[in-house]
Amino acid sequence: MAAVAPIKVDAETDELVTQAAHFLGRPKKYIVDAAVREYIDNHRAEIQIGVKDALSRLDGSKSAAVSALTGFSSADLDDLGGFSR
Repeated sequence: MAAVAPIKVDAETDELVTQAAHFLGRPKKYIVDAAVREYIDNHRAEIQIGVKDALSRLDGSKSAAVSALTGFSSADLDDLGGFSR
C-alpha cells in the first residue's frame, strides 16, 4: 500500500477539486492524483531538462550541492563563509 502524504492547496483550488470530484463521482484524491500525473506527463521534457541542468552543475562537492539547492553561486556561498576544505 502506498504511503499517503497530505498536500496543501489554496481554497479556490480545493473548491475546484471538490466540485470536479462531486460531478465526476470520484474521490478528491483521485482527481488530484490524475491531475498531477497528467501535468507531469505534459511537462516531462521540461522536467528532464531541469534535472540534466542540475546534474551538470554537481561536481561532488558540498558547495555544488548547496548551490544547486539554494540557487546561490559559489561566490555568494564564499561571501557567506564558504565551506572548510
